[in-house]
Amino acid sequence: MSVLDSKIPEGPLKDKWTKHKNTINLVNPANKRLIDVIVVGTGLAGGSASASLAEMGYNVKAFCFQDSPRRAHSIAAQGGINAAKNYQNDGDSTYRLFYDTVKGGDYRSREANVYRLAEVSANIIDQCVAQGVPFARDYGGLLDNRSFGGVLVSRTFYAKGQTGQQLLLGAYSAMNRQIGKGKIKMYNRHEMLELVKVDGKARGIIARNLITGAVERHSAHAVVIASGGYGNVFFLSTNAMGSNVTAAWRAHKKGAYFANPCYTQIHPTCIPRSGDYQSKLTLMSESLRNDGRIWVPKNKEDVMAIREGRKKPTDLSADERDYYLERRYPAFGNLVPRDVASRAAKERCDAGYGVNETGEAVYLDFASAFQRYGKEKALILGEPNPSEDRILELGRKVVEDKYGNLFQMYEKITDDNPYKTPMKIYPAVHYTMGGIWVDYNLMTSIPGCYAAGEANFSDHGANRLGASALMQGLADGYFVLPYTIGDYLSNDIRTGEIPITSPEFDEAEKSVNDRINSFVNNKGSKSVDHFHKRLGKVMWNNVGMARNEQGLKEAIVEIQKIREEFKKDVFIPGSANELNPELEKALRVEDFLELGELFAQDALLRTESCGGHFRDESVEEDGPQKGEAKRDDENFAYVAAWEWTGNPSEPKLHKEQLTFNDIELKQRSYK
Repeated sequence: MSVLDSKIPEGPLKDKWTKHKNTINLVNPANKRLIDVIVVGTGLAGGSASASLAEMGYNVKAFCFQDSPRRAHSIAAQGGINAAKNYQNDGDSTYRLFYDTVKGGDYRSREANVYRLAEVSANIIDQCVAQGVPFARDYGGLLDNRSFGGVLVSRTFYAKGQTGQQLLLGAYSAMNRQIGKGKIKMYNRHEMLELVKVDGKARGIIARNLITGAVERHSAHAVVIASGGYGNVFFLSTNAMGSNVTAAWRAHKKGAYFANPCYTQIHPTCIPRSGDYQSKLTLMSESLRNDGRIWVPKNKEDVMAIREGRKKPTDLSADERDYYLERRYPAFGNLVPRDVASRAAKERCDAGYGVNETGEAVYLDFASAFQRYGKEKALILGEPNPSEDRILELGRKVVEDKYGNLFQMYEKITDDNPYKTPMKIYPAVHYTMGGIWVDYNLMTSIPGCYAAGEANFSDHGANRLGASALMQGLADGYFVLPYTIGDYLSNDIRTGEIPITSPEFDEAEKSVNDRINSFVNNKGSKSVDHFHKRLGKVMWNNVGMARNEQGLKEAIVEIQKIREEFKKDVFIPGSANELNPELEKALRVEDFLELGELFAQDALLRTESCGGHFRDESVEEDGPQKGEAKRDDENFAYVAAWEWTGNPSEPKLHKEQLTFNDIELKQRSYK
């Protein structure tokens, strides 16, 4: 085991990034024309990185497996993007955003990276406004803000419930400008299947054209992995069904360490599962917790009556409802961080208070918001004595203006009108804080290979605060990578174009073709989804919201068994040289089956509870924090970075010790 060098600059925390930018090597504009960069993924991190690098003068080759960068999963982000602008004059600052993020991540993130993220956050908003992103504005025309979980200020900028889509369109328009100028060469419907190393450096990728099936070689002086997270290892998640770990896992198998795979976020505000044949889950934005109150019935008799259809939730008075987040966490109430809210919902449902047929749902209720906003609006309109119906009408209109598309989406999926009856929600796999290990420059342990956005591990620790994913993706792509990548590429201005005829490219292409042929020639009897669902069930039951030693050991054995059966018995119809979605899925699920075992091994090793990683054996037994996650800072204040050894059952652990000089390391409390 080695100790990792994160290359964090010396000096005071607030000066590190400025000093670093002033002292790293640069590539002059004329020489940037001589350098090629591959960017895998075109979501917010990849799209902003591609646009920025091309604008600076580099030649960029951008790859996405979708038919357009506009289809990247970043489009699904609903609630907003954080930035320390303090527009609400409620005490926000760069330091407070930094503090909230480190605390929200349960003190398992790197201080220097998080402070840099907070520092550049304000620039992101300015950049996006300049691109024309239609952020919501208040009555006076200034950009509006709302609150998200885990904070006591309003710092989240939003565009109704479609913030990710609007930000992605901003990055896409910046990309299109460079595509039109020939500085970005766009490869839609191409999937990276291998990283190519030459003399120890990342020098290209092998990609498959998903339309024709052709396997192609692409070279560059550096490779950026911005391919998102790995939540689909659970099969059911809020991720797009195509989201996968393959690009990151292929880099891992070539030497990039994979960090903290067990840190996975379970989002508390999702539409509950409706049956065994469901293929994905749908997120309802965390922004709804600003105005929605979460509750279950106090009495189990009412629970059964609701399940059996003898009562409606609106039949229960306030005294008959348990607003359990407000009861347990009075300081933050419904806006506790996601991991806390998810565990609290699970605890109530496990205790028998779940309100749907499966017992896995709680209510998200807007009745109080309708009343509050309705009375306020009536006064504004000069109606001092409005009727109850009028108050309800006005209040619903205010809520519709804020969250209308989310309410509409919920009704289309569930056939319940959330203006008339409370939403039902339940936690679901959403985001992965783990990912490829990177240093302060966002370089992986492979020289010349970088990772950005959700694909890396760097900023969120053990739990991501809501509205910070978009912030990190755009920070990495617009404001970090364009500076730091030049430090490495300054040594390549005389290298010349990287040839694709080298033995390293030959070997990489052969390994890809061998993988593909082994699948299409397999004479199995079961579909890819059969194995993916089995993996997902093991992951959710044993490595989901709560984990314990016995369950994790059972998961490891079961995943190994599924992987062996998958190799022998998976069936892929069609051929390799054509559009073949089943082949695409098989290649991705093969990587998920290896990742799943590492995920469980990482969770087994970390015997503490922290953030989204909750061990049944590590819980506060008494005192004001009774029942909450119990960290072990003496033994686990480190990043677990795993090295591929050739055997998925025998990874090698490397540790990056975390230091906290500017924040006191203490137990989280939202009470």
